[in-house]
Amino acid sequence: MEVNCEGCAGCCIDWRDIAPEIPDHERRGARKPLDDAHNFVPLMREEVVAFVEAGLADALTPRLWQDDSGTDVGGVKLAAIEGKPAFFLGLRKPLKPVEPFDSEEPRWLPTCAFLDPKTLQCRIHDDDLYPLECSEYPGHNLKLGQETECERVEAAFDGDRLVDDEPPDALSGLLLGPQAVGEKVFVHPEPDELAGVVERMRAGELTDEDRARFVATAAANRPGTTSINRETYETVLATVRETDSWVGRSIRAWEAMSQTKTGVPDPSVAERIETGAGAPSPPGW
Repeated sequence: MEVNCEGCAGCCIDWRDIAPEIPDHERRGARKPLDDAHNFVPLMREEVVAFVEAGLADALTPRLWQDDSGTDVGGVKLAAIEGKPAFFLGLRKPLKPVEPFDSEEPRWLPTCAFLDPKTLQCRIHDDDLYPLECSEYPGHNLKLGQETECERVEAAFDGDRLVDDEPPDALSGLLLGPQAVGEKVFVHPEPDELAGVVERMRAGELTDEDRARFVATAAANRPGTTSINRETYETVLATVRETDSWVGRSIRAWEAMSQTKTGVPDPSVAERIETGAGAPSPPGW
């Protein structure tokens, strides 16, 4: 499977604002995400633990789904397993000044926390933390016969992005059905605790504490069950609450800068915002 990612990062950026005719494929069907993120990257439980141990838990954020046949939480029906809300845990996408697809000028677009906005390269591409979902993309889409982001970019901006449309023989991250529970699809044991969280997620206003509790819950999920290890939960929660990585610091800086409404800076400002906060350098093409 070959793809041409140089100058693209279509799967790492929410580029709907520069191509509004592109349909929002993640919000089709009965289960619709409460957040407005595009191309959400779901992590495996072991990956969640690895991010926590690496001191990068503040890069993670949850996804819940609305489902008319689900569990009622504060007047909102949430997708659930055995009455317990189900969720993904993935990577945050703060606004960054990026210039994808050879566009004319930089734009503030939701961009993966680990993507360098200047080079459009992943800062952890060669790292052990690089998510399995990312490393196997777009293999899952091809295996399931679904359109890839590479093809959407081609359709909207021309170019040759999906070089090889034959999916790999082995896709270790493609978990479907019961085996995904506690490994990729997590459950929250206390629905009543999520009433305020649901509204904050819809408004894009999750707090650090909200995210910390979801990270701890995912890490404490027991694979194949809807229960959690309470000791693990408390230990991880304490660790995440103390986390203050270059990712968290740079996200706060990007948020402050994007809210000034004074225009879009050159993406090279990431040298000060991210690299200055301790981010690793992108690997190069």
